[in-house]
Amino acid sequence: MGKASKDKRVRYLRLSAQLLLRSCVFPASHRSAVPVAQDIYYRKAKEEGWRARSAFKLLQIDQEFNIFHGVKRVVDLCAAPGSWSQVLSRNLYVPAKQSPDCKEGDLPLIVAIDLQPMAPIEGVIQVQGDITNARTAEVVIRHFDGCKADLVVCDGAPDVTGLHDMDEFVQSQLILAALTIVTHVLKVGGKFVAKIFRGKDTSLLYCQLKLFFSQVTFAKPKSSRNSSIEAFAVCENYSPPEGFKEEDLYHLLEKVGTPSGGDDLDCRSGWLEGPNKVYIPFLACGDLSGYDSDRSYPLPSTDGGSYRSLDPVQPPIAPPYKTALQMKKASSHSASADAMKPSRLLSCNLGQPVFAPPPW
Repeated sequence: MGKASKDKRVRYLRLSAQLLLRSCVFPASHRSAVPVAQDIYYRKAKEEGWRARSAFKLLQIDQEFNIFHGVKRVVDLCAAPGSWSQVLSRNLYVPAKQSPDCKEGDLPLIVAIDLQPMAPIEGVIQVQGDITNARTAEVVIRHFDGCKADLVVCDGAPDVTGLHDMDEFVQSQLILAALTIVTHVLKVGGKFVAKIFRGKDTSLLYCQLKLFFSQVTFAKPKSSRNSSIEAFAVCENYSPPEGFKEEDLYHLLEKVGTPSGGDDLDCRSGWLEGPNKVYIPFLACGDLSGYDSDRSYPLPSTDGGSYRSLDPVQPPIAPPYKTALQMKKASSHSASADAMKPSRLLSCNLGQPVFAPPPW
């Protein structure tokens, strides 16, 4: 590698690190081309009691794919602050609880997993743990009394940097990490829904998911902004390769996209050979005549005067960016205090009479 190429890589990594730090201080969910007050889904989420606007994405995915049908056990990965867990509770647990024919043992079981704590939700069992740890999967199975899940959903994503290639790569690694727990807790024939970032390597991710699910569709809910590279992988009919063991997951995934060989483990890696070998099903879900997530809507008029914005339903209890915000706030306060010191001294001096020193 030449010196010039190496210098470019160093500058690229430094820039990437700076952008990652910025995204930790200012979460991606707080940056939008549409003003927050005029984001129709943000307003509707607070009006309908959802913790985040992402609840509409799962609702629209269910409208298109009917993923909640027949589900009795479900796992929500990267659940905090809990909007998807709310959707699961309202669509699965609450209707079953209110049904006169439902018995106590027949209630759907919902397990939400996240590294961060979140406020309680009716009918949701919270597990504070790492989705890449096999022990977390064991905890989930215990909550299901030894049974496996019918559905696993994952709306987790890193704070975006603006470098699409890097964002896509990090997000794909998060999905593959989620597969670690999916292969442990999902029953054969089950479903898996996960957020993805579309990019040049989307075909590779599609083929990796296709190893374990007979049907994989990439979907774009109406509530997801068109300006965002976000989409969702809807994976149906979990059917791992014959003889598959959970500890062979990463060895199996690495074979996808490599030239076919004798130890290919039936990965069908030939899909990626040559141009246009993989055609990914892509579907827009939600009412196409409904609200446009990229459009600014006027604030509704009220009889009492100007529109009053509602408070968030449930702010995050311990967001990962909380420490960074506190440090930034403390540094800004100290900087403003230092800036005020000379002016206070000047005002004091101006307010006091000046006497000439005595001659002795």
